[in-house]
Amino acid sequence: MSFSKTAWAAIEPIYQSILDHPFNRELAEGTLAKENFQFYMKQDSLYLVEFARALAIAASKAQNPDDLVLLLDFSKGAIVAERGLHEFYFAHYGITLDVDRAPGCFSYTNFLIATATHGGYEEALGALLPCFWIYQEVGLHIHKNAKPDNPYQKWIDTYSGQEFQDVVQSAIDLTDRVAARASKEQVARMQEAFVMSTRLEWMFWDSAYRIEKWQP
Repeated sequence: MSFSKTAWAAIEPIYQSILDHPFNRELAEGTLAKENFQFYMKQDSLYLVEFARALAIAASKAQNPDDLVLLLDFSKGAIVAERGLHEFYFAHYGITLDVDRAPGCFSYTNFLIATATHGGYEEALGALLPCFWIYQEVGLHIHKNAKPDNPYQKWIDTYSGQEFQDVVQSAIDLTDRVAARASKEQVARMQEAFVMSTRLEWMFWDSAYRIEKWQP
């Protein structure tokens, strides 16, 4: 069985919790409060910069030149393509990026940067894959269940669209190729990182739903 199939089986309960989270249920229904969505978009903008950094760090560890280029393309895409989505909603709501990372965003991005920097190449890919894959699956699920005239339709279309699906499949294929050559110990660390990132995905949405602030 491929790494991706084994890893997904390990996070299935967490993934179901992500789908069941009120943030995503209300986003699908179009009833999510705009304050929560605005908070989420600001935090996601901050997240994507650090995610791009982590991808670039992972790229520096790739021995295969094609993999290096692919990861750098992912890094550029995180900044260029998805930033357009943020700019659309920032303009739509008349808001600016005027916040720092909340605890959920801080925890997730620090984990990615630390894993990409101090972990092995294999472990870094395991940590980075959920951001691609979870978003695709959530996007597809919400697209199937979204109410008509949803105010968040552009977000839904972005993460359920074919262009993003192609990127995600490339990330899955890369991770599976690397895992197939890895040792049992390396694969175990990849899966641990994959599970942790998935947990942090849940925390990111929960942070937005609670409009999380640092305490004290």
